[in-house]
Amino acid sequence: MTETVVITTDDLEPAVRLRAAFKQPDLAVELLTPGESLDDVHGEPVLLVLSGGLRERRAAALAAAARQRGRLPILGLLEATEAPDRDACRELGISECFTKPIDVEEVVLVGRRLIERERLREVTGIVGETEAMEEVLERVVQIAGVESTVLIQGESGTGKELVARGIHALSSRRHRPFIAVNVAALPENLLESEMFGHEKGAFTGAASLRKGLFELANTGTIFLDEIGEMPLATQTKLLRVLEEREFRRVGGENSLRVDVRVLAATNRSLREQVELGEFRRDLYHRLNVLRIEIPPLRERRADIPRLIERFVRQFSVEHDRPFPGIDPEAMRILEDYSWPGNVRELRNLVESMVVLAPGRTIHPEDIPAEVRFGGRGRSLLPVLAPRPPPAGAPRGEGGHPAELDFVLQTLFDMRLDLEELRREFDTFRSRGESVEGLSEYDLARYAPARVYSPARRLSPPPTEPEPASAAEDSPAAVDAADADAIVFREGMTMQELERRAIELALKRFGGNRRKAAEALEIGERTLYRKIKEYGLEA
Repeated sequence: MTETVVITTDDLEPAVRLRAAFKQPDLAVELLTPGESLDDVHGEPVLLVLSGGLRERRAAALAAAARQRGRLPILGLLEATEAPDRDACRELGISECFTKPIDVEEVVLVGRRLIERERLREVTGIVGETEAMEEVLERVVQIAGVESTVLIQGESGTGKELVARGIHALSSRRHRPFIAVNVAALPENLLESEMFGHEKGAFTGAASLRKGLFELANTGTIFLDEIGEMPLATQTKLLRVLEEREFRRVGGENSLRVDVRVLAATNRSLREQVELGEFRRDLYHRLNVLRIEIPPLRERRADIPRLIERFVRQFSVEHDRPFPGIDPEAMRILEDYSWPGNVRELRNLVESMVVLAPGRTIHPEDIPAEVRFGGRGRSLLPVLAPRPPPAGAPRGEGGHPAELDFVLQTLFDMRLDLEELRREFDTFRSRGESVEGLSEYDLARYAPARVYSPARRLSPPPTEPEPASAAEDSPAAVDAADADAIVFREGMTMQELERRAIELALKRFGGNRRKAAEALEIGERTLYRKIKEYGLEA
């Protein structure tokens, strides 16, 4: 079906002007009269323009119909007397509003960019509703149509290659080759030959002529990932390709012309590498003509549920495994986690959930300890796999004892903790030192604390030892010590220990919730929820 811009006729004059301006050979335009709906459109709607704006009687109905069709961008034309209500526009799903009299060229430009942005999402699979990702998508749309080199910067796992493929897909080279090269994965002695090719007999083992990746990408796009790992000698040859559009094969005498758009990516600071002499300054400036910064996942947490939803659909089909979903508490844990591996780490975790927990809802205890506890836990598997239950054991929702996985994982973690403690004690003992006469503070430097205590973590050692007193063993003395530490007593529950830890952290930082959350190594949203749960708002 032909891609179609749909314009309502609530205000006929701007509707007619926009119809003429939007029309292109590959883009149709249809006017929607008051008695018609989106179902009456002959083509495939890719943009909806509400000529009557927020006051249009059927604006809400059309916006709802647009949402049912997926991601259909909406533009609203507002009267000069109608103050833009951003909240109302957001509720209707309107992407941009324009005040009448409109600048037709501006409306068409914005509309076409929105169409290109949705094409980009569809082609690459990029998911993102946050402002940071919207800026990335907008940047891709802006630079896709030009021929300049692009430097894509972002942490490992953020999706730099997806962005590069998006630039290629929206460019005039989209029907030409796209070749991705991981520079760090190629041995230094073979990198130049792989990129630029070699002549027969150029070196031992070169039994025949071989074209390099730049030749294979001719008239298309080449994506150089981890460009910061490229040796200086190869950087020199790459600079010549960028400046002169020509190169020589290894062992060759003649220069070859090449027409290639170069996209490069790095998870390092090339500017710092330049200062350290590890990267050519002239090549850095040649690559950094246009730049895109991809935010890490921890800076766009609102995208996590949408990413999970997409990965669940993908892997459920790929592995033919039914997957009911993730319960709200487990989803909150996933949203609060810092995701050092970014989208790649999240993708791998979701795949393990779909494969190892088919047919059952994921609960917090099914999430790896390292994610549940902010990277402080350990796990052998990405997600706990169901184990065969003993004969006659009561079965939980997943067909196995509900407590078994938790118990086994806890025992495994305890064994690792004991091994860690033994190693540290052996290290301490190997120094030939005695523990006699050492203060609690000194001992704490050698043995990892198993109980959170702000006093032990933050207070310096006493300048002079306090004289021993019988009063130290009194209940009052114990209570005073407990005021700055968490002490486990028989009968205490995990909830009581957790409540005490939060109380101490808030007290230590004067009620500053952000600092308290950092000290506890949990997300701020989790801390806010726990404060409300335990009645600690005051």
